[in-house]
Amino acid sequence: MPFFRYFKVNLYKECPFWNHAGLCMNRDCSVETMEESKVPEKWKSKTLGKVSMPTNQLFGSFQSKPVIKDQDFCVPETYSDEVYVDLKENPERFTGYSGPSAAMVWKAIYEENCFDVSKEMTAGCQVCKAERQKLEEQEQDPEHHHDEENILVPPEPAPIRETKPSEKEMNEIFSKVPKGKGELQSLIQDIAKNVEEESCLEKRVYYRLISGLHASISIHICDEWFNQTTGEWGPNLDCFVSRVGMHPERLENIYFDYVVLLRAVTKISDYLAGYEFCTGDDAVDRNIMTVIHELVDLVKQCPPTFDEKLLFRDSSTKQLKNQFRDHFRNVTRIMDCVGCEKCRLWGKVQTMGLGTALKVLFSYDEASLKGRKADDVLTRPEIVALLNTFNRLSESVAAIERFSQMYQARLDEVHVQQEKSSRQKAFVRAPTKEEDDRDAIVYKALFARIRREATSAYDRLDSALESRNITQHRQLLEILSKWIH
Repeated sequence: MPFFRYFKVNLYKECPFWNHAGLCMNRDCSVETMEESKVPEKWKSKTLGKVSMPTNQLFGSFQSKPVIKDQDFCVPETYSDEVYVDLKENPERFTGYSGPSAAMVWKAIYEENCFDVSKEMTAGCQVCKAERQKLEEQEQDPEHHHDEENILVPPEPAPIRETKPSEKEMNEIFSKVPKGKGELQSLIQDIAKNVEEESCLEKRVYYRLISGLHASISIHICDEWFNQTTGEWGPNLDCFVSRVGMHPERLENIYFDYVVLLRAVTKISDYLAGYEFCTGDDAVDRNIMTVIHELVDLVKQCPPTFDEKLLFRDSSTKQLKNQFRDHFRNVTRIMDCVGCEKCRLWGKVQTMGLGTALKVLFSYDEASLKGRKADDVLTRPEIVALLNTFNRLSESVAAIERFSQMYQARLDEVHVQQEKSSRQKAFVRAPTKEEDDRDAIVYKALFARIRREATSAYDRLDSALESRNITQHRQLLEILSKWIH
């Protein structure tokens, strides 16, 4: 549907945090923009997404920073260099983007914008500890070639750790993947009950949101992997196991993000049902409304799994809420430091989508999202980003199930090969002592016969030489040659 495919974005803003944001020169990193003439006029109006600028009576409108409302969890785009992009024509997938630029993006997010709880939230994870230690050693090594590494995308072929997770470990991880609404609710309740961490609930929620988004993006890349050998796109199981599957906390955080987005969409379901999508085609508008009403009916059937009212409940947490919001705003700004255009595009879409969900959950109550007073709550880009991000998380959840099945199929194949190898070893078994003794007697008798025949042939050869019988001599040589060979 064009309304949810056409996204207005500025892909050319400079990185506000560091100067050496490298650019990806791979063909798959580029974004194909669309002509603005294909976009309905109503989508270009201020009410549907353009950021208002402060006006000066003497000099008119300033071309400066856009106005950010207190309710916003994202920094609005500046619209001087914005373009329209068809998201369907620019799918999120493996691009080969790598190097220090890619590493610095997630490093800045986790180390500077996660309330310093990253190590605490991954305590006990030996793999995470090893990864952090490896990155620290690489940073201290001046001879390390960063272009061979990528914290966001593993190189081809997908890296597999020397110590692979055991079958028992992976089965235990996949057994925790929820198979239905009830199991999903139980998983989220188990996460909420985990009070062993020292940090407050709000900081833990923030970290899980960022980790879940990161893991979801990794799944999209592993699910749409380019095989340089076959030239085809498809799922890469080794990539999934290495980046996500062997980390149970990352799987949990994907489901956590999913239920947060689900709650946000449920909260604005009436708002969406009454929204005017204005594509310029009445038939398309009716089709969109039909799909939206189906979505609204579906999300309302889901049991509540996330309660935003448990966070920021008293006045003492007001400052923490502002920090929560400002940290996430920084994350949206860091997306301008991503060197790959396509990665930057989908990074902006999904951080805006998650930020819009947080805006819906923490900036407005139920009453504010109903009736005419809700008309200016969300811009068109925010609605597009929210529903596309919800879709991407839904696809991540579906991909986890597919990868789980692929992993089980691989295990079954390994078991078949092991059983086949065992049968072959059993067929070529070692002889018993009785069989060895019997064979020794047979071989001894055979060699005795050969020795007698050879001795007789040599005696006859000597007689032939003495008698100078050339014909008999040649016949005996042929017999000896056969015995020797």
